[in-house]
Amino acid sequence: MPSYLLYTPINTDIFPDSYVVARERFLHRIKMPAFAQIQHKAYPCPGKTPDGASLVTDTLWLGNENANKVLVLLAGTHGVEGFVGSAVELDHIDLIASGQLVIPSGTAMLIVHALTPWGYAWLRRCDEDGVDLNRNAVDFTQALPKNSGYESLSNALFSANQEQRKATFAEYERQHGRSALEMAISGGQYTDPTGPFYGGTKSAHGRQVTEDLIRQYKLHERDLAVIDLHSGLGPYGYGEIICDHHPTSPGAKISHDWYGDSVTLPALGTSSSVPKIGLMDYAWHTIMNGRSCHVTLEFGTYPTDQLFEVLLKDHQFWAQPDNLTERLEHSQHMRQHFCPDDEAWKALVLFRARQVIAQAFRGLSA
Repeated sequence: MPSYLLYTPINTDIFPDSYVVARERFLHRIKMPAFAQIQHKAYPCPGKTPDGASLVTDTLWLGNENANKVLVLLAGTHGVEGFVGSAVELDHIDLIASGQLVIPSGTAMLIVHALTPWGYAWLRRCDEDGVDLNRNAVDFTQALPKNSGYESLSNALFSANQEQRKATFAEYERQHGRSALEMAISGGQYTDPTGPFYGGTKSAHGRQVTEDLIRQYKLHERDLAVIDLHSGLGPYGYGEIICDHHPTSPGAKISHDWYGDSVTLPALGTSSSVPKIGLMDYAWHTIMNGRSCHVTLEFGTYPTDQLFEVLLKDHQFWAQPDNLTERLEHSQHMRQHFCPDDEAWKALVLFRARQVIAQAFRGLSA
């Protein structure tokens, strides 16, 4: 097919086919001569890939170890969303290696690949224990948060009758509003290990890795720009910058200063996301100074109702141990929802990520 482009297109082939391929590409790149001075850490994760390979979260420190400013790029917080995160990280590693991206003086970059590698490998959002890492940042020594909305909808969530489930959701929305419905389903729950958005009863692998990195690199002593790469929520192909800092906090102000009016805040109702319990964002907030911020870069795919249906079916199949065939078939629907097989969508992701990461570097350097 002839090409009508007069400029070099973004290479969407950088999107990996699997977690194993993504990790192979990641490890291959850090062996390049341009990265002779990098620091690589590998954090083994319990479990195996479907083919029996090991699961690992890899981290890469680029730049001066003593830099007082650090851009942290996170991928695979929600396992299956790692396809997007890997592609963005690999793209930026290539840009650095080729000299097209130069990390500013006094700044370092910490790249974290596959925070939930089991979910990435098995095409699920959660880990092997059903835990959603992005609901796991709570104090497990205290009484766990309650989500009464989830409890009232729990029977419908696992109903095999899709029309009945939709009717239950519609009635809940009529009584309580759309935001309340979304918070009931996706806000986070700590009572049902087989259900969606389960926060667990202890620190998950990805949280342990995050806390270790904060300690090892003394990130609490540095200015930070943290970008967590996600997909599956919001307008198709758009990269929404979601800020879960309190609206009046220094973090929210820094986010607006760096990224402009495209920043959205769930707490103000301006985001495609609603407020959540136990976000990993909050673990970062507690160690950040007034010159730092954490944002989620969320790449939209299909409508939220479709997201809920895909996730609910995933949890229904995994709750029944004999459903291996249906699990495998549905896993491809999970992949398609969180990483559409569409070259135009992939190009939008890479372009927007380059734009936002460049904004973060500029903000840190100001």
